[in-house]
Amino acid sequence: MSKPKRAIVLLLDSLNRHMLGCYGGTEFTTPNIDRLAARSQRFTKHYTGSLPCMPARHDILCGALDFLWKPWGSVELWERPLTYELKRQGVITKLITDHPHLFETGGENYHTDFFAWDYLRGHESDPWKTRPDPSWQGAPAMPAGTKYPDKASAYDFSRTYFKAEADYPGPKTLQATADWLQDHGQQHESFFLFVDEFDPHEPFDTPEPWASLYDRDWEGERIIWPPYATDTLKNGIITEREAHHIRQNYGAKLSMIDHWLGKVLDALDNGGFWDDTLVILCTDHGHYLGEKDIFGKPRVMQYEPIGHTPLLIYHPDAAPKVISTLSTNVDLHATLTDLFDLRVDHITHGRSLLPDILGLKTPEREWAVGGIFGNWVQIQDGRYKYARGPTNDNAPLSMWSNRWSTMPVPYYPGLRLPNPDARAYIDFMPGSSIPVLRQPFEPGDMLPFWSMDASLNDHYLFDLQEDPHEEHNLIGSKLEQRMIALLEDALRDLDAPVEQAKRLGLPSASH
Repeated sequence: MSKPKRAIVLLLDSLNRHMLGCYGGTEFTTPNIDRLAARSQRFTKHYTGSLPCMPARHDILCGALDFLWKPWGSVELWERPLTYELKRQGVITKLITDHPHLFETGGENYHTDFFAWDYLRGHESDPWKTRPDPSWQGAPAMPAGTKYPDKASAYDFSRTYFKAEADYPGPKTLQATADWLQDHGQQHESFFLFVDEFDPHEPFDTPEPWASLYDRDWEGERIIWPPYATDTLKNGIITEREAHHIRQNYGAKLSMIDHWLGKVLDALDNGGFWDDTLVILCTDHGHYLGEKDIFGKPRVMQYEPIGHTPLLIYHPDAAPKVISTLSTNVDLHATLTDLFDLRVDHITHGRSLLPDILGLKTPEREWAVGGIFGNWVQIQDGRYKYARGPTNDNAPLSMWSNRWSTMPVPYYPGLRLPNPDARAYIDFMPGSSIPVLRQPFEPGDMLPFWSMDASLNDHYLFDLQEDPHEEHNLIGSKLEQRMIALLEDALRDLDAPVEQAKRLGLPSASH
């Protein structure tokens, strides 16, 4: 059996698994995702690894769970993305994206090893325009609230330049994908196409008919920026009506981007690509829309709505089926390196999914870990999920990096990661002989954005089989000791920094 020589990854950001028709969702319509699912392998136990946006893409493109060593950041000196190896092998690689984080500090070198790339402008924080379009009359982008009323917002300017639905970043990106498949795809015997589509990530901004599709009686400015909050309704951050409106606006964007995904699937149909192309549809994480009274991506453990993610993989030689083995995003890297027979020199943490897809018997993944640097570390075995929070003032904690590059916060230009100081020293990543700067942090230090204000001594354990909505915390039960032991084993297998056990207050730290 020969392997497909072409592969396409369709990454839709913040894609909520439980809202897709192919995973039982009925609230919103997703006919084209369901159309792809009907011919694909549908994975039912796929979970997040490194979080949030750029760390998840690092999992896919580099194959290593970096959140135990560093925060959101660039590709480092000790590793190479799979596009580097594909280029050396002569495979055409193409990136099509509207994702602004790929072109700013903290994500600035993920695109550089692609043979070619297109950046479609205007999404979220993309610094595209310096003033509004003076001819804008309020349509198709209808009046909507700004993210920060007292600060200039890049998107406030960008949205005034959208003259039609096709001008919105998501539609532009998927139309560009369909065009590339039609005009270029069949000219290449082998290629890797990576479509990093930032929808349905906020802002939840759509034109008609999508804007009113699920919320026809809303009056006033649309709320396109969801709060990032816990106890959101309880604390009066938004009203129940506003919460409903925000959720429906996410659904509108989900259905709009699903519609434009249909154009990509049409291009695959018309070009005969299904005969020799592997197609993956995935995401980085979900997005809370009121579940457990949570909105956005605040600093909470990864409950099911954000951490249990969709994964569809089409393989020309595999009949559609459901695959219930445990998987995570580093496994996509392993699958692609297996498909293209790539050599990878740095340590990776994935397991190829090709044997599962083709019905071959190989050892299954016994656990999957995930989390955010300096916050909870989670492990699950397919039934039980254990989230271990930091103890002891979240110390000791070190950042390992030779680039010192992390996510900027455009609306707070003075908020940035402090430079390394005299406490920093040289160390080595597992399996690497390249020196790396290791910066220890102490209580009171400024930490990377997503590591700030970690919740201490805050642990969770759920039986997802008996308690799928995670309502009964089993902390303190005998089962916790088993999951602690599994977490200890996983950290050893990953060769994670010893300080992680100390930071998390694990038993091995006292040995």
